Amino acid sequence: MLGYYGLIHGCIVALVTDLNPGSSFSSSVPLLFAIACIYMNMSPEEAVTAFTINSAVALGRADKIDSIDIGKHGNMILLQYPSYKFLPYNVGMNIVEKVIIKGEVVI
Repeated sequence: MLGYYGLIHGCIVALVTDLNPGSSFSSSVPLLFAIACIYMNMSPEEAVTAFTINSAVALGRADKIDSIDIGKHGNMILLQYPSYKFLPYNVGMNIVEKVIIKGEVVI
């Protein structure tokens, strides 16, 4: 619930998977996305923002990564669904259609 309380009090919330055995023994982004939406009461929009630009801000890298803008790296994934609003409901599925790193399609 810390993410929810942070949001309602105007804090910037970042979501990341660090695969840390002490606090986060999972590297699953879909699982964390679903947990954020279901248990932390985050909307899909808030969860996308927390996974992307807010995480970049937390790492001091917002000038280069995690949003689409001129001069940034151009890293992104394209998903098989028509909207990000489907993301909390696809925990065990691979929905990645393409992976783009530094503007080049790699998968």
